[in-house]
Amino acid sequence: MQSTDPQKRATRPASDHRTSARRRLRSALTALIVAVPLMLGAAACGDEEEGTTIEFFWWGGEGRAALTQQALDLYQTKHPDVKINATWQAFSGYYDKLATISGGGNAPDIFQIDDNGLAEYAGRNVTLDLTPFVESKKLDLSNNYEGLTAYGQLDGKQVAVATGENTPALIYDKTKLAELGVDEPQAGWTYDEYIDWAATVTDKSGGEYFGSMDPSTDYKALWLWLRSQGKEFYSGKQLGFTAEDLTAWFTLWQQAREKGATPPADVVHEAVSGSVDTQLVVSGKAATSFMWSNQLGELGKATESELAMVPYPGDVKGQWARAATYWAGSRATEHPEVVADIINFLTNDPEAGAILGTDRGLPPNKTTRAAVEATQTDEYAKQVFSFATELAPKYGPAPAPPPKGHASLRDTLRDLAESVTYGTATPADAAAQFVTEATAALSG
Repeated sequence: MQSTDPQKRATRPASDHRTSARRRLRSALTALIVAVPLMLGAAACGDEEEGTTIEFFWWGGEGRAALTQQALDLYQTKHPDVKINATWQAFSGYYDKLATISGGGNAPDIFQIDDNGLAEYAGRNVTLDLTPFVESKKLDLSNNYEGLTAYGQLDGKQVAVATGENTPALIYDKTKLAELGVDEPQAGWTYDEYIDWAATVTDKSGGEYFGSMDPSTDYKALWLWLRSQGKEFYSGKQLGFTAEDLTAWFTLWQQAREKGATPPADVVHEAVSGSVDTQLVVSGKAATSFMWSNQLGELGKATESELAMVPYPGDVKGQWARAATYWAGSRATEHPEVVADIINFLTNDPEAGAILGTDRGLPPNKTTRAAVEATQTDEYAKQVFSFATELAPKYGPAPAPPPKGHASLRDTLRDLAESVTYGTATPADAAAQFVTEATAALSG
């Protein structure tokens, strides 16, 4: 999140279950994508014989790759003069590669980004200003949800377009909880109630299975915890919370470990990257994972257990309708009109919307979202829609996208939280160090 998010340290947001024939098609497409050598090191260029070439870069898993390629193939069928070189990878290392490429002035013509990196890349003047195309409706956002459109705006410019709506979700293993005879978690629980419940799960399993993932490393879990108390992660370009607040957060999860609610540090570390296949609800080591709602299906496909989701613990007003990811264009592109047209196609074309489904969040276009929801046959996809519908009236106001420097602070939070988990730092010392490093990073 992800990811959305992302994610967002998530790498494999959910995609719809399909028939066996569709799965075979996806496998074939994925093999084709992987087999073709693609170059991101050079800027897009025009070719008199082959037409316009667009470099296109995103993160995700194989399911996302297959769906995205199908949508891009459809665009190229409708625009045979345009060739799209598509490259994808897992989330881990994605921003490192993007930074290397864009640092040389050769950012891909179109690239996927989330709000963790939005201000960073816009602030470094990497992103294409899409405002003129929005104003002329060559990139038509008039039928999109207004909040999602606003999420892509910084300093009065449309620097990116939301691929869809997402929100955090506590995803849990219904099957295992039924086997243990433990009630399912409920929306609106306080963190103390949730941790006590998780300790009960661990106890019922004889200590071989744990009630909860430890989310102390997860910026979005911290952010929602802060928001449920009327605070924010950021206040403008500064932190919106104190070292005392972060000490309380780290202490909360230190006490959860002491109660047996969460696993040992080494087990927790397995899932810290956010990768779907390392999550503890997938590996069968814990009953819950702190993820994004649109990851439910992908997680469900990775385990034989039946999964479900509820909001994170705490006041539900802490949650908001977040842009899952964005499409951004490169300021250095030689084909800004084509870039805007491809983003417009992915955003508004009903056929493209039907292909992409809910993979990058619920479609931002209102008409497309309604159409996609009406065609859902997969139970996990239905849950994603109903989850958002039920939560929408309870959401708190959306915060501004994180400021420049946030991407590195997510890693700082992760590393310092793990130092507490492993017992090499106290909650107070780790919190003080985070505030010091964050203050320097945000003022730089």
